[in-house]
Amino acid sequence: MKTLRKSRMGKTTLVLTLALLLLAACADPAGTVQKGDLMANIKPGSSAAAVQDVDSAAADVSAEFGLKLLRASMEKDGNVLVSPFSVLSALTMTANGAQGETLAQMEKALGLPVGQLSDYLSAYSKSLPSGEKSVFHQANSLWLKEGQVEVEKDFLQKNADYFGAGVFQEPFDNATVQKVNDWVKEHTHGMVPQMLSELSPQSVMVLLNALAFEGEWAEVYEEQDIHEANFTLADGSTKPVDMMSSSEYGCIRDGDAMGFLKYYAGGKYAFAALLPGEGQSPADYAATLTGQRLRELLSNPDERVVWAELPKFETEYSVSLADTLRSLGMTDAFEPDKADFSAMGREADGWPLYISQVLHKTYISVFEQGTKAGAATAVVMEAGAAMMDDPVRINLDRPFLYMIVDTETCTPLFLGALMEPGGKG
Repeated sequence: MKTLRKSRMGKTTLVLTLALLLLAACADPAGTVQKGDLMANIKPGSSAAAVQDVDSAAADVSAEFGLKLLRASMEKDGNVLVSPFSVLSALTMTANGAQGETLAQMEKALGLPVGQLSDYLSAYSKSLPSGEKSVFHQANSLWLKEGQVEVEKDFLQKNADYFGAGVFQEPFDNATVQKVNDWVKEHTHGMVPQMLSELSPQSVMVLLNALAFEGEWAEVYEEQDIHEANFTLADGSTKPVDMMSSSEYGCIRDGDAMGFLKYYAGGKYAFAALLPGEGQSPADYAATLTGQRLRELLSNPDERVVWAELPKFETEYSVSLADTLRSLGMTDAFEPDKADFSAMGREADGWPLYISQVLHKTYISVFEQGTKAGAATAVVMEAGAAMMDDPVRINLDRPFLYMIVDTETCTPLFLGALMEPGGKG
């Protein structure tokens, strides 16, 4: 596949944020890590398989998973923004502690075996460039309640190997909540300022992953490129917006849907927009896409000039993904009598672990100089064209799909639908 063409222009509650809250359960089997020997013999990279090149098929799976999240979230009104990379990372870290049918269902929902997903996410994360004007950052950490959890060494080792997760022991009081939120805020560059409001007395583990993207346009908008225009909402009413005009090279065509790519400095990342045909909603159009098809569209734009109109916008989004994951077949993980997270560790009183919530928070700002976007995911667990052609004109003055993609694999890091510019999701 070609890369994108560059243009000139109950009992126990845990939470994971890009962010996992993970509770653990119970005994003292051999091979668990107790207070005092927490990171003994845990050496990052010691057991991970050799990292291979990013797998194209796995990238298709990632894009497909992102579309599933997007479609499910678009069933509700309002702006939508999800980070499939964030959610996949959080759930894969969780799956590293699952066994039996629970693991099988999680792998089916995520699209690949957990080992292959860990390999892919590790390799993909290392492949994502970060420079002065196009910054991609992610971090992972594991927080344990002092004296209350026995963690499997293999679980810690896998998350150290593949995700570079550091480990902290805390009392899990209000000060710990503030430390966790400060950690998330720092690693999302302030875009997700709060993930947790409290920690349950039964919470014993918090596995955190956070990411941030900040990109300056290859060609920033100047004052003369900005004008006021009307954006037509889904109900037919209009809203005034600041519209940013530019000339881009690379037109995306998919039936009646059309879009364009606008590159960030360095050309390693791009903003992509897809405007459905007249009379077709973003949700209806998204329903026609597969992960493979989306990556094909992104990697093979027509070599044509596009006169593009892009509204300035800023939005926050928060969604619970539990029902979505259940609909994908990941059911046992949410059932206290069926979930098997024994490979994760033990909670002192012996209650089995299960997922009660999967929370996802995102933020994006698209403005004259570039784009800022951040994401966090919380898994809450409880126990019990040719240049000579005429330019194509694309005016994003009604609801449209958009994404941030890396231009080497054409994989969406963020996927969204703008229904109303300027509003909060």
